[in-house]
Amino acid sequence: MDNLSRMRIEQLQAFLSVAETGSFQAAAQQCAVTQSTVSRQVQALEAELDAPLFHRGAQAKLTVAGERLLPKARRIAQDWMQVSKDIADLMAGKQPELCVAAIQSVCATVLPPVLQQFCAEYPQVQLRVTALGSDRSLKVLRDGLVDLAIVMDNPRLTTQPEMVVTPLFTEPIEVLMAANHDLACQPAISWEMLARFPQIIFKDGYGMARLVQQQFQDRGEVFNPAMELNTLDAFRGVIRQGNFLALLPQSALADCRDDPTLAVRPTEAPVLTRSVVLVTTRDRLVIPPIQRFHDLVQSLATPARPRPAAVSYS
Repeated sequence: MDNLSRMRIEQLQAFLSVAETGSFQAAAQQCAVTQSTVSRQVQALEAELDAPLFHRGAQAKLTVAGERLLPKARRIAQDWMQVSKDIADLMAGKQPELCVAAIQSVCATVLPPVLQQFCAEYPQVQLRVTALGSDRSLKVLRDGLVDLAIVMDNPRLTTQPEMVVTPLFTEPIEVLMAANHDLACQPAISWEMLARFPQIIFKDGYGMARLVQQQFQDRGEVFNPAMELNTLDAFRGVIRQGNFLALLPQSALADCRDDPTLAVRPTEAPVLTRSVVLVTTRDRLVIPPIQRFHDLVQSLATPARPRPAAVSYS
C-alpha cells in the first residue's frame, strides 16, 4: 500500500484549508474543529509522506513538497465530494435510470401494469427493459448491467449469497399448434403424442429449452427439436404454417387463443410447469426506486389467465 492510499480524506482537507487560509487557526475555524486537531491531521500527513508540507511561522507557507501535493489534494478532495454526492443521491432514490431484464412472455403480458405504475411514481427515472432469456438475464444481472431480472427459476444460477430470489408465480406449460394440426381435435395432448411430432424450441440459454428437454428425457420419450427460435412472433409464424408443435408457458400463449389459425391445448398428466422469479442483489434492494419496482412486481405481476376456448373438440 503506497502512502497516498493510507491518507485519510480529513488529513487532505486539513492540508487544503491551511494552504488556502495560510493559518492553522483560520483552517480550524473553516473546518469547524480545534486548532490542535488540524495540526495533528497535517502532522500525520507529513509523517506519511516523510516530508514537511508547511513553513511554520507568522503565516503557514507551502514547502516544495506542499506545492507538489496541492493540485493532487484538490483533485482528490473534489472527486471525494462528487462521489459522496453521487452515492447520497443514489441512496435517496435520485438515480438516472433503472434497468430490468426479463423473459419475453413476462415483458409482453406481466410487466405492463408494473411499468405504468412505476413511471407514474418515478417520472425522473429512465426505465429500460430488455427481453432476454433466463440465463442471459441472470448473467447481465451478475455483471451489474441491470438492476433486476425476471426469469424462470434456476437455483443453479442464483445460489450466490448476495442474490435475493422472490417467487412470483407458477404456470403450466401448454402445446401450441396450427389450428389444422392432426392433434388439434384432442382436448389434451399426451406426451407419447407429443413425441411423434417435431418441436420448435427456444434457443440455448432460455430456461424453457432445458425444461422441455428434461421432461422428455425423464419420461423416456424421444425429443425431436426441429428448429430453435427466440421470439414469440417467430414461434407463431412457424407453427401456423406447418406440422410443428411448441411447448410454451401459459402466459406466452395469451394472444394465441384469439388467433383462428392457431390452437392451444393442455398436456395430459404429468402437467409440466415453470416457476417465474424476481432476482436482484441485496445491495440494490436498499435503493428506493429498485425496492419500489421490486414491490410493484410482487403485487401487480400475475400471469395472463386463459379464456375459455371458442372451438369445439367434437
